[in-house]
Amino acid sequence: MTHNWLWVDTSQKRQEALEDVSNAPEIAIDTEYDSLRYFRDKLCLLQVGTGDRTYLFDPLNRGLDFTFLGKIFRSSAHVKVLHAGDNDVRILKRDYGFEFRNVFDTQRAAALLGSDLLALSTVIESYLGVSLNKAKRLQRSRWENRPLTEEQIDYAVRDTAFLIDLYRKMKPEIVSRGLEDQARRAFTAVCSARWNEKAFDERSLRGIKGYQDLEDAQRGRLKALYRWRFEKAKITNTARFMILSDQNLLDIATSDVKSVRTLERLCGLTNQKAELIGPEILEILEELSLEG
Repeated sequence: MTHNWLWVDTSQKRQEALEDVSNAPEIAIDTEYDSLRYFRDKLCLLQVGTGDRTYLFDPLNRGLDFTFLGKIFRSSAHVKVLHAGDNDVRILKRDYGFEFRNVFDTQRAAALLGSDLLALSTVIESYLGVSLNKAKRLQRSRWENRPLTEEQIDYAVRDTAFLIDLYRKMKPEIVSRGLEDQARRAFTAVCSARWNEKAFDERSLRGIKGYQDLEDAQRGRLKALYRWRFEKAKITNTARFMILSDQNLLDIATSDVKSVRTLERLCGLTNQKAELIGPEILEILEELSLEG
């Protein structure tokens, strides 16, 4: 099934989107972001649907101003329909300062109505009898790459294509079953979602396989390396595992590391990675040895 969509990348298309979205009583909202490869989730796409069409806004296009959406998102006159929208709201607040009112979250609505399976595809099939047939692998695809593939665009558009129909089906059921107050509280919680930066948690060290077998000095090295990796990931906005794996950290903490070459030979680092971050690791280990 093909859904009508428009990639908004010119002032004329922006004006077209503004007029359509502003006049729609209900709008569907979704985002695509990369939470796998980055320390701080990277917003890559914003989808806003009016029922007839989905507008695709590109946050990576710095020349495009879509801040007009802020007025609509915070307006009580428009119903904003999302599915499991907490993180969408957090990221849009973080990056654009958008605030939200009059939200209807179809996942929370489904939970209130007694559904056990709350994935979007399941809820759509249950309430609308439509099979979404979305490839889950696309959720973690490279959404920051341009141009997006046809498959990615289809995936993104489908995320909003049925939300308004879901709302129109679920809202009367919530009313008829006297669940309006519970729904209002649930939806207000979505509106109130706020972004919190990741904080360093030393306790998570204990979850590394092999930690319990370490000697005190080895644990000290692992702790220092663990903290360094966290700070490196934060500064470079890179997922921690992409800097070094837990196993890499453990290998370094338990090996007699004397040089960049040792990091390659004993600790499994590639030549490129050893050259890039090896000097920092050696500096940490040297400071620890002096302290010891």
